[in-house]
Amino acid sequence: MAKFFIERPIFAWVIALFIMVMGGVAITQLPIAQYPPVAPPSIVVSATYPGASAQTLEDSVLSVIEREMNGSPGLIYMESVAQANGTGSITLSFQPGSNADLAQVDVQNRLSRAAPRLPAAVTQQGVRVDKSRSNFLLFTMLSSDSPDWNPVALGDYASRNIVPELQRLPGIGQAQLFGSERAMRVWIDPNKLLGFNLSSADVTAAIRAQNVQVSAGEIGSLPNVAGQGISATVVVNGQLGSVEEFGAITLRANPDGSTVRLRDVARIELGGQAYATSARLNGKPSVGVGVQLSPSGNALAAADAVRAKMTELERFFPQGMKWSIPYDSSRFVQISITQVAVTLAEAVLLVFLVMLLFLQKFRYTIIPTIVVPVALLGTFATLLALGFSINVLTMFGMVLVIGIVVDDAIVVVENVERIMSEEGLPPLEATRKAMGQISGAIVGVTVVLISVFTPLAFFAGSVGNIYRQFAAVMVSSIAFSAFLALSLTPALCATLLKPVEAGHHLAKGGFFGWFNRRFSSAAKGYEGVVARLLRRAPRTLVLYLAIGAAATVVYLRLPTSFLPNEDQGTMLVNVQLPPGATQARTLAVMEQVEGFMLKQPEVQSMVSVLGFSFSGQGQNAALAFVTLTDWDERKGAGSSADALAGRAFGALSGIRDAFIFPLNPPPIPELGAASGFSFRLQDRGGLGHDALLAARNQLLGLAAQSKLLAQVRPDGLEDAPQLQIDIDRSKASALGVSYDAISGAISTALGSSYVNDFPNAGRLQRVVVQADAPARMQPDDLLALNVQNAQGKAVPFSAFASTRWVTGAMQTVRYNGYPAMRISGSAAPGQSTGAAMAEMERLAAQLPAGFGYEWTGQSREEKLAGSQAMVVYAFSILAVFLCLAALYESWSIPLSVILVVPLGVLGVLLATLLRGYANDVYFQVGLVTIIGLSAKNAILIIEFAKDLQAQGKSVIEAALAAAHLRFRPIVMTSMAFTLGVLPLALATGAGSASQRAIGTGVIGGMITGTALAVFFVPIFFVLVRGLFKGSARQRQFDAAHAHSHGSGEDDHA
Repeated sequence: MAKFFIERPIFAWVIALFIMVMGGVAITQLPIAQYPPVAPPSIVVSATYPGASAQTLEDSVLSVIEREMNGSPGLIYMESVAQANGTGSITLSFQPGSNADLAQVDVQNRLSRAAPRLPAAVTQQGVRVDKSRSNFLLFTMLSSDSPDWNPVALGDYASRNIVPELQRLPGIGQAQLFGSERAMRVWIDPNKLLGFNLSSADVTAAIRAQNVQVSAGEIGSLPNVAGQGISATVVVNGQLGSVEEFGAITLRANPDGSTVRLRDVARIELGGQAYATSARLNGKPSVGVGVQLSPSGNALAAADAVRAKMTELERFFPQGMKWSIPYDSSRFVQISITQVAVTLAEAVLLVFLVMLLFLQKFRYTIIPTIVVPVALLGTFATLLALGFSINVLTMFGMVLVIGIVVDDAIVVVENVERIMSEEGLPPLEATRKAMGQISGAIVGVTVVLISVFTPLAFFAGSVGNIYRQFAAVMVSSIAFSAFLALSLTPALCATLLKPVEAGHHLAKGGFFGWFNRRFSSAAKGYEGVVARLLRRAPRTLVLYLAIGAAATVVYLRLPTSFLPNEDQGTMLVNVQLPPGATQARTLAVMEQVEGFMLKQPEVQSMVSVLGFSFSGQGQNAALAFVTLTDWDERKGAGSSADALAGRAFGALSGIRDAFIFPLNPPPIPELGAASGFSFRLQDRGGLGHDALLAARNQLLGLAAQSKLLAQVRPDGLEDAPQLQIDIDRSKASALGVSYDAISGAISTALGSSYVNDFPNAGRLQRVVVQADAPARMQPDDLLALNVQNAQGKAVPFSAFASTRWVTGAMQTVRYNGYPAMRISGSAAPGQSTGAAMAEMERLAAQLPAGFGYEWTGQSREEKLAGSQAMVVYAFSILAVFLCLAALYESWSIPLSVILVVPLGVLGVLLATLLRGYANDVYFQVGLVTIIGLSAKNAILIIEFAKDLQAQGKSVIEAALAAAHLRFRPIVMTSMAFTLGVLPLALATGAGSASQRAIGTGVIGGMITGTALAVFFVPIFFVLVRGLFKGSARQRQFDAAHAHSHGSGEDDHA
């Protein structure tokens, strides 16, 4: 193959240019994301049951739907949450890689089987099935200076003109309005109803009867009479459209001509449809739209589309209305991708300098440098073909692979240069000879490196998806690099290089001359050491075993985690008030939080949402999204997101009325809201809510005493006082009051009744009946309500009912069909999440029988990742061994290569330990990379020593000669790789935690791997060849292989 391209350099260029064009096109087409879709795709089923308690909602709605969902293809876990405000949701998570559209269709079909068994009030409100990610991509806020635009008016404008527009954008899963659209609110006064002897049921019946759409037909429609000249549609004013028209609804017409109208017993206004949530921007009331991505959405494209759409809509805004996007999590994606791109450029430059230092001629250096962009662009084309995206992981893969990509080209150029200077051959001849010698080694090294990374592509779950990104980049880059080393590089060598006289490169002056002399003396010293060690080969094995033991100890000592925590330039503040607290109290607390946060120099803006938090929904919950200033402005020690969260936690813990928890969002938000662990305690024995609560409190008590855990907290709303009405059914029957009338009266007065719809400015909006605020504030107000009996007489509730205070659930959670409690927490400082999770499992085992537990979100993925790590390493080592055995037609030679692996692994472990990092996914990828690179260095020496031995040299002579010849290229390729990833290890700014995590381990591994391997590889070769002589057939194979490659001294690179 090389020979073909040496004679046709233009052909080689054409292929390279074709690869570059394909890559260039791919870059413009590839989506850009922070991470690949790592979280399992999830489908959310949401239902509303106005006025129902959490327990009622769970029993009559969620558990019914949940039973139908069992057995949905690919379902891994489901969690249902019922809130006391009548809203509930079931989140169904499917296997990573499942098709979210098909999953949604299946969920919708299963829901239709459950629908007939749901209460009428629930089906009237509609049960939604959405597919979107659980975290918010950004917030669009609307505010106005004009007094006409109060939050309800703003909310109505947003729900008509902004939410639908945003939902139509590609990549957007859901746009959630924090505010409310308008509705016709009928606030009835129970005392006035009593005065007219009417009930709330009469009010809803009258509205239902008189606010109807009439389809009247037409006059003169066919068949008509002969001579009919006109036809016209008949319009009946059936539906009412204004407050006055609703006020005129007749409730009762008396025989004397007098009428009771709706306005006589109720206050009617165009108000808000719901008052549960409201938003604030930097301490001022406004309306927010929280935008969530669809499972396949692209964060950057979606955020840009939202901005463009808002700019377009701004032209139609009323006077004084303004929009802003104060919170945008895609900003971090953009900056971190840019940072890695800068790192990539720095890496290419450093690799270029290393090659210039060793090759010492610009022409020699430019040839391997040309290979880098071609191989990387080829990789982009491969990513597009495989359906991947440009994300932090694929970019890291590119930085890692730069040092490997130039290796093959360096080996070619270095060999051509050596043959030209030693034998004085012209470039064309020298290239032919060099390629004859080293094509085998290049193929060998490529097969080994590809075989190391290929097993990574076959792992399941979120971690498998992360590995796949690296595997795709590494394998395609290395394959392109090998192809170019056999096509473009020899063609360039034959055409670009100038003839050199024999012995030329020894006599150099200046810096390069000094460097060559120093390097030669270092090489001679190295050879002396190797010669001494080879004579004592068995003794050095003791040292090797010590290194292996040290690596094992360090590996077991290393803390584990899933991904390093990043400063993403944003922060969340979860606010939880005591059960039963009202929105006014929550607002007072939120104002104090805003007061503290907005004074911090690191804070740029803050969006607060009342009535909604990660724990649940209710008047006592709130959540704030804080955007920090740019990373360049936060260089100081205490200005990272983590430091600010710690400072805010200390300062805000002084607020007596609430539990305030500021936190840094986790690296992959879809896997959970907080970094740390997510634990679900389950009632598997059907022991009931009280027993589950007691078990949870016992577990929290044990966790508080543990040295390994910190901030272990219940994640959700606590039980609260509830007012229970006890109805004496026999008394009610004696008074002629039906149970239907009782439930209707209570649910209308307290919970609100959605009667029907009315047209308002081109949109149907709801008509909602509820008792006016003063009539539903105290327990006594409830007993003063009236209900009509069979004779049409009003009977007060106090005649057949009594009230008492009880404690009940404000939120109920079920996980995989069992009642559950959510618990979150994190590891104590200096401890790993792995250790914290093991501790939680140990404590949970001490609970009474009948309680189980499961991990969810990121913790579940971490658990799976931990168990997969050892399998990954084992597969990678096995793959290298088998490929080498096939290449060298020998079982013993691969053994001497595999023995090198622990030398590199020790470096990865030590570097990670010294910088205080953890055994996470990046560490695992780094470790696999080092397994491949350690083996590569060993191949370069061993392939060569094997040929020399086959030519008749003794084992020790062959090992020494090989070490002498390969020392320079090994040092050079290792330096190129190390300096290529150096910018990663020293990164700062956005996304730097991940860069440092991956760079540190790889550099450590490369340094020890190279420094120890150059001494140990010749020793392994001597020992293995001493133990396994090889069969006669093998020796013949080696001799033929050596003979075909010419004499020893001119051998491979």
